[in-house]
Amino acid sequence: MDVVLKRIYEPASPDDGFRVLVDRLWPRGIAKADARLDAWAKDAAPSPGLRRAWHADPEGRSDAHFASFSADYRAELEQAPASEALDELVELARAHQRLTLLYGAKDPERNHAGVLREALLARLHRAG
Repeated sequence: MDVVLKRIYEPASPDDGFRVLVDRLWPRGIAKADARLDAWAKDAAPSPGLRRAWHADPEGRSDAHFASFSADYRAELEQAPASEALDELVELARAHQRLTLLYGAKDPERNHAGVLREALLARLHRAG
């Protein structure tokens, strides 16, 4: 099994495997028919409050702010409903050769999808 990240604005590919949108909000400018989604895991995305706090960084998403956001998001992923959504992603990862987590953020390094992927892989290995 393989879990990869991809920006939803990139064209869909047969190599994507099972495609899951992991944003709480629908990405701007993408028609639902064009997204080619297999699932939408809204509850696996950061809560509205955490999302607002992330976007409120006056330093433009500094390293320190991303570290704080990541810690807060990992804590959310341990509580309902995010924990159940993460469990569902674990099952999807087990059921498919490749799971592609789709996100809308512009920054490929500092976004919630990377944190979610790490948490997903950790839970996969913990569960055996």
